[in-house]
Amino acid sequence: MPDIVLATINARYVHASLGLRYLMANLGELRPRAKILEFVSGARTEDLVERILSEAPAILGLGVYIWNVDESTRLVAQLRRVAPELRIVVGGPEVSHETAQQRICALADHVITGPGDLSFAGLCRQLLNGPRPLTKVIAGTQPELSVLELPYDLYSDEDVRQRFLYVEASRGCPFKCEFCLSALDKTAWPFELDRLLEQLASLYLRGARRFKFVDRTFNLKTASGLAILGFFLDRLSAAPDDPVFAHFELVPDHLPKALRDAIRQFPPGTLQFEIGIQTWNPQVQALISRKQDNERAAQNIAWLVSETQAHLHVDLIAGLPGEDLESFGAGFDRLVSLRPHEIQVGILKRLRGAPIARHTDAFGLRFNPDPPYNVLATETISFARMQRVARFARYWDLFANSGRFRRTLPLLLGERPFERFMAFSDWIFGRTDSTNQLSLERQFELARGWLLEAPGEAPDRIESSLLDDYVACGARGRPAFLARGLSGAPERPRASPRRQARHLA
Repeated sequence: MPDIVLATINARYVHASLGLRYLMANLGELRPRAKILEFVSGARTEDLVERILSEAPAILGLGVYIWNVDESTRLVAQLRRVAPELRIVVGGPEVSHETAQQRICALADHVITGPGDLSFAGLCRQLLNGPRPLTKVIAGTQPELSVLELPYDLYSDEDVRQRFLYVEASRGCPFKCEFCLSALDKTAWPFELDRLLEQLASLYLRGARRFKFVDRTFNLKTASGLAILGFFLDRLSAAPDDPVFAHFELVPDHLPKALRDAIRQFPPGTLQFEIGIQTWNPQVQALISRKQDNERAAQNIAWLVSETQAHLHVDLIAGLPGEDLESFGAGFDRLVSLRPHEIQVGILKRLRGAPIARHTDAFGLRFNPDPPYNVLATETISFARMQRVARFARYWDLFANSGRFRRTLPLLLGERPFERFMAFSDWIFGRTDSTNQLSLERQFELARGWLLEAPGEAPDRIESSLLDDYVACGARGRPAFLARGLSGAPERPRASPRRQARHLA
């Protein structure tokens, strides 16, 4: 039985916790006495308690994040009742700030704030061997990256086969965007490049093909970015029939020629960039300490769309201090015009410890007191309007980011995308009173119903576009509009007639 159990509740099974593996890798002589347990959000708390206690540990180290803090609190509360002798240590970004206000911190024996790579190991030695620590809250310190044991050998064969593998080439961030906890970092620290590439090569030889880099600023240092891109290009060249996939977070206004030349070489389906625009409004950018050359960022996104095969996921945030809905809508329209593959419409969240909280009173920010701490209203966006934006974001995922409505989406957006899609969003909610549990067939029916009511498009074009999209997405059901028959939609040759026949029979 292990003396130490390292556990967390992941949002999804495909997410493998990098944090737990760093803690395990750096336990030193205690590593053979530890075990990792990963759970998935939505499980019964009693089942998690039973699984942990079946290992009979002396210490539980629990990773706490914004997406699992409620479930983690219930877990710790039950453990406290049925196993009071268990020493519970919590850590992670959610409990690294405002510890005195959190129930989970009160229930735990110890709280490690900040980096726990080495601090957790030191605490475990004290708990197991003495002397017992005198303080409950222990401030973790960022060690020199060169002294850290890298955790990648702790990804199991199952992880390699079935999950995204999180890796990092650097830690920290030099930027000070106030909505982000990385604003508290002083700079960015790179891992030694040869050492990292050796670990990536080892994972690749074990069969790993999906890598997600958690670096905030992957392309900040051109030389290291080129070396990592080169690693993946070499494998793609050597085994084009066994492609590898890599995901990076990209600084939008920094894309020198050398990086462009490398990015251009990646074939479709092998490279994804997450790009945080967040806001195009210069006044809002200045207010939240975000430095961004908007024109260069727009040019870089346009170049990536037109000249590369990289998949682009671009973020905007609604509810930032000083930005009204008209400004946000104008930014959304500007981003739509650049044609990234996905636009993630997010609602501002007050992450514990993030400097954005300093604007609360001045800009009338009213945050949800419970996770995910989303802003409910601002000085310029009422609660009712913020609710509309939240529904807009959900429907945008269904009808735009899903990729199922490629031919129909231009009809839904028209010449004023934000205004028109907001009208569509309001119309859907008025008829369904729901943002969830909308089947694919129901989505197609809703799109058809609104387009036929809204001015601007001929019914034949609407139905022809919907039919093409329905066939292309490989759905197995049969929307009511197909059962009724299309008014004038022409017959079209299909790529897979046998499968198509099942849809239309």
